[in-house]
Amino acid sequence: MNNPQPETPYGDHKPHGNGAKYIILILVGLAIGVLATVMLLRALEGRKTWQDHFPGAAMHMMAAHAAQLGGNIKANRCSPSDSVPHLQTLRVVSNDLEPAFPGLADDARFAGHAGDLRATLDAALASPAENCETLVATAGKIGENCDACHQDFR
Repeated sequence: MNNPQPETPYGDHKPHGNGAKYIILILVGLAIGVLATVMLLRALEGRKTWQDHFPGAAMHMMAAHAAQLGGNIKANRCSPSDSVPHLQTLRVVSNDLEPAFPGLADDARFAGHAGDLRATLDAALASPAENCETLVATAGKIGENCDACHQDFR
């Protein structure tokens, strides 16, 4: 006996599931969520004033010039013409430490660390290093001043 198979309404094809549609919908939802999150974070960042950015900017500026001073030492470029501009910038930015961190300006330890850094930079500018050996010592003192403050206040 011949049992013919009943013909399905779809012919020989089986109906597809909705899985692909759900995956696409989830991916679109994730993309919209990421986009909305980025837009929200950018809006919040845009509301910040220069006072909000000042502490970080001062630290980044000092770190950049200290790194360039270290780069000069590694490149054996230790003449005053190579090191003094970075020392001068470090000195100028060190004047802004108390205004950059108004909550710490009245703390004696913070003021002491900032004063020590300025004294180190003043001494380095008064008699600029003529060779890499002296500049390494100066950079080491600057690093010690920075590390001492960061240990207490970071």
